[in-house]
Amino acid sequence: MERAVAARRLANGGDGWRVRGDPTGQRGRTTLLAVARPFTHAIRVRYGECDPQGVVFNANWLGYFDVVITELWRERVGDYSGMIEAGADMMVAEANVRFLGPARFDDVVDFELTVTRLGETALGTRIDASVEARPVAQGAMRHVFVEPGTNRKRPIPDHIREALSPLLVEEEAAPA
Repeated sequence: MERAVAARRLANGGDGWRVRGDPTGQRGRTTLLAVARPFTHAIRVRYGECDPQGVVFNANWLGYFDVVITELWRERVGDYSGMIEAGADMMVAEANVRFLGPARFDDVVDFELTVTRLGETALGTRIDASVEARPVAQGAMRHVFVEPGTNRKRPIPDHIREALSPLLVEEEAAPA
């Protein structure tokens, strides 16, 4: 909801900032919510991805989210195998899917991915899926960066952090 309000403000010529807890902007110290531009990708639902009820089978949403993250990586970071050769890999540590409505055979599902966290070793993402602007699923994933071969946690490489930072949605303290 906050993203939708901020997006409307951007579309109407505003700066996309939302004053949290003070709609007038008159209080001393407030918090502003930055609106990142999400990464977008579309996938057409294939017949074999649907269940007997004619909707996308639940497990396929995680497969779709994996495709979205792979395309994000290709566009923003580069070759995944190059990252591994440079000494970093990432593993899914947590995945959550919330079903909001049906997606059916031949529907085009539009995905929007934002980064919710860029920690020391972990990357958090939110993926919103819609069909013709109607929400159908929402996902949250946490990936942990590891050393290839040992799977020991390692810091997120600087070039990856830099590439993903524009997608980060975070709160910042406003000047006093």
